[in-house]
Amino acid sequence: MYTVYRMTLCWINTIDRTGGNSLVISTWFRNLAAFIKCCTLLLLLAYTGQGQACPVANKYIRITANGHALTTEVVTNHAGHMCGLAFRQHLPADHGMLFVYAQDQIIGFWMKDTHIHLSIAFLDADGKVLEIHDMDPRDPARRYISKLPARYALEVNRGWFSRNGIKVGTQINLDLQADTDIFRYSQQ
Repeated sequence: MYTVYRMTLCWINTIDRTGGNSLVISTWFRNLAAFIKCCTLLLLLAYTGQGQACPVANKYIRITANGHALTTEVVTNHAGHMCGLAFRQHLPADHGMLFVYAQDQIIGFWMKDTHIHLSIAFLDADGKVLEIHDMDPRDPARRYISKLPARYALEVNRGWFSRNGIKVGTQINLDLQADTDIFRYSQQ
């Protein structure tokens, strides 16, 4: 959409340079050009404001905790980490997103452009739950930061952890052999 906006500006500037000798035509054209620029910009803003799910192709794995299975989208690179579940309107039941990091570190999340009520668990390198937070999409500026260095973060629909008896200290079984390529952190 941004390309359409830039093309419109180029077209208007080209016509403006070759256009009317008359002061009346020139004024009329300038007003029309300003109107077209505004409309194109509004369309651009409306299109980007709708928010599309981030265009990152992630792999899926199945993980378990306390005997409960969870289909998990796995993000291993910077683009996936930045995008997360932003712009999505729905997360199916028993689905989540697993954020994988190259090493243990303090991890921070926020809810910018996220419309789903979520819970997040920070996990150590072995998959043990270090802490759990409920996240509020109505407060997009609030930061949810791990108190201890973590290797993984797992986002699920709000309440999934408590409904399934998962709390601090619970072991999340990450089948690292299922698709080892996704666990090789990428800097892409």
